[in-house]
Amino acid sequence: MSQGEQAPKAREQATKQAEQQAATPEDIQEQPATSLGEILGRAEKAYAAYMEARKEVTTAYRTSELEEEKAYKDKEQRARNVCNGSIKQAFKVRDEVIEKSLKARDEVKTQAEEAYKSAIAQAEKAYKDNEMKAHSAFDEDVNKALKTSEGTIAQAWEKHGEVIGQAWSIYNKTTG
Repeated sequence: MSQGEQAPKAREQATKQAEQQAATPEDIQEQPATSLGEILGRAEKAYAAYMEARKEVTTAYRTSELEEEKAYKDKEQRARNVCNGSIKQAFKVRDEVIEKSLKARDEVKTQAEEAYKSAIAQAEKAYKDNEMKAHSAFDEDVNKALKTSEGTIAQAWEKHGEVIGQAWSIYNKTTG
């Protein structure tokens, strides 16, 4: 049973006890009073019992009030503790999410940097390969051009020799 439930029961018990003491004091007899002094004595006893019962009711109400106040403060503290725990948990969850996000970002960034380096390396390799091919093609084209030129010059020289030979042959036949 909680303190909140105990307080009304304590009040109820104190009220009943006070009513019993006021209604049936042990010293009051059920016989009719015979003298004024006896009536006055009974009235004083009844009043004293009433005052005692009132004092007990007041004490019970004050005790109940204190218990209710304590129960309220306990509930208030529990609510604060729950709230603080929830806030603490929210901070923890937030920090974990941020930490995971940072880790994921760093992993993706590292992968992107590795992919970038790989792409640069591939581009450099392709450039070098193409440069080598261009040099090879250039050398091949130059060699062909030189061979063609040499062949053409050789043919022209040979033709020149033939033409000169024929010209001298014609000149020698005409002069000689």
